[in-house]
Amino acid sequence: MKTKTILTISLGASLLAGCYSSGPRPLPPVSQPQIPTVDGAWVDPNGIVSTFQAGSFSTRTTDTNQLLAQGTYTNISDKLVEINMTSLVRNTQSRVNCAVVTPNQLNCTSDSGAQFTLARRI
Repeated sequence: MKTKTILTISLGASLLAGCYSSGPRPLPPVSQPQIPTVDGAWVDPNGIVSTFQAGSFSTRTTDTNQLLAQGTYTNISDKLVEINMTSLVRNTQSRVNCAVVTPNQLNCTSDSGAQFTLARRI
C-alpha cells in the first residue's frame, strides 16, 4: 500500500509542477494606432485634383493636367494634415491645414482664411 500512495503523490506532484512556469510570460507588444493615410488623389468641388504621395503634394487641372501648385504635407495627428505649398499660378507660398473629417473627406483652411473641401477620388 505504501508504494501505491507514494506513486499517487509523485504523480500528483508532477502534474502540479507542469502547471508552473519558470518565470513570468512576456506581454505581447503594444501596437501603435495607425494614422489614417491621406495618400492618393482628392478632388475639390471645381474638379481640381490634389495628390498626396509619401509627403509630396501637388494640384493639377483635370482637363490639361497642368500643375497648379506643389509642396509637401505632414500628418500632424490622426485628424490633422498640414500642407506647405507654392502656387505656380500666383507665385505665392501658403500653409493649409486640413481636418480629416472622414477617411474620404478633408475640410481645409488656408493661412489666408479660405476654406474648401476635398473628397477622396475613388
